[in-house]
Amino acid sequence: MKRALITGITGQDGSYLAELLLAHGYEVHGVIRRASTFNTQRIDHIYQDPNEESPRLRLHYGDLGSTEWILNLIYQLAPDEIYHLAAQSHVKVSFEIPEYTGDVTGLGTMRILEAIRRSGIKTRFYQASSSEMFGAAPAPQDENTPFEPRSPYAVAKVYSYWMTRTYREGYGLYAANGILFNHESPRRGETFVTRKITRGLAGILAGREQVLHLGNLEAQRDWGYAPEYMEGAWRILQQEKPDDFVIGLGESHSVREFVEEAFSYAGLDWRDHVKISERYFRPLEVQSLRANTTKAKKELQWQPRIHFADLVAIMVDADMEAIGLQPPGKGRLILENKLGHWHQWHNSVSKLVHAPAGRALS
Repeated sequence: MKRALITGITGQDGSYLAELLLAHGYEVHGVIRRASTFNTQRIDHIYQDPNEESPRLRLHYGDLGSTEWILNLIYQLAPDEIYHLAAQSHVKVSFEIPEYTGDVTGLGTMRILEAIRRSGIKTRFYQASSSEMFGAAPAPQDENTPFEPRSPYAVAKVYSYWMTRTYREGYGLYAANGILFNHESPRRGETFVTRKITRGLAGILAGREQVLHLGNLEAQRDWGYAPEYMEGAWRILQQEKPDDFVIGLGESHSVREFVEEAFSYAGLDWRDHVKISERYFRPLEVQSLRANTTKAKKELQWQPRIHFADLVAIMVDADMEAIGLQPPGKGRLILENKLGHWHQWHNSVSKLVHAPAGRALS
């Protein structure tokens, strides 16, 4: 049984990755932050009581600000694979707390890499790099596109990217970068623009809200479905040699197009409900991101199935259901028809539940 360690396991990506690894027979360990309230909602359905015999999912309180703590955990667990997903990942917020963003998102990666080197453990390390690193570079962007970061978050991710390569080339570590373009799902954080749109739309349909306030509608992003991107991350660490890969759809859509698609799907005219607010504009904007995934498709045999309109339908349906409304239902059909295999392992790992999440840690 392989053993994996996931930082950021309670986030969107971490929860989907944990499901995937459990379905592949892994023992999964996740690092979570200590809080006075339970913050494990995204993994409640796969939680296992550590008092049970041989649980395959175990959680550990941790702090990416401490190299010694990370070193002790890695030495204790000796994981076969480490997926480093934890970060302060909100771009707009990174302008407001740049020092914290640099410490957690940037130096946190260095601390893990140094802990791996000092421990002597033979493990495979995955760094969650970001398309935001490309910033102002012309689209499409691939593994050879120079970085032109436009936010403290992107700068911190560029640091992490180069530290990963430095430890790979300098110390011989198996360390790889997955440069993932925007990936969304019903588990996306509520302050990210896609969830803000679909949740706001659901609120308007329910009569709880009248207006949705947004920022720059012209920014273009390459949006895909998060579970598929986590499969790509897993495939990166299954390669014989460590390397860096761009993961994305290869198509670009503006925030305006996302709004139009979502409201149209629900039978509303977005222009009746959306207002622009200057408070949501960033000091520097990234205007256009679009992935060239030739390398990933060829070497990883990774091929996404969920595209832009599919993604919007899936997210609108989920947020309508969450608020007690009857959704159009196209999203569910898309998942069943295009990602039947994902449903199979999602349902299989959901049967692991033995106790409410967050009640005990190993």
